[in-house]
Amino acid sequence: MLESGEISHLGELMHEHWLKKREPSKGISNGRIDERYDLALSKGGASGEKLVGTGGSGFLMFQTPDRRRLRRTLLEQGLPEVDFSFDFDGSIVLLRNRG
Repeated sequence: MLESGEISHLGELMHEHWLKKREPSKGISNGRIDERYDLALSKGGASGEKLVGTGGSGFLMFQTPDRRRLRRTLLEQGLPEVDFSFDFDGSIVLLRNRG
């Protein structure tokens, strides 16, 4: 979808994935994450979300057709925006010679 430019469908898949991911374990999420996700969907106009990161910290990545609306909604709650871009190269191992 990303490569073909069908970004609008990405949010729907992200939302479906989130719902399926939560089914087997309620420990996947918590009240803070759920509140922010609900806010982004209901007031911010997001169509989907992905929790990115591990170990009790990370980011919520949203897909939205209206970035300004979502940004304004999240900033009103004190939630900062972190800009990113996609990397199509995959994992890259960097080696530092310590000799």
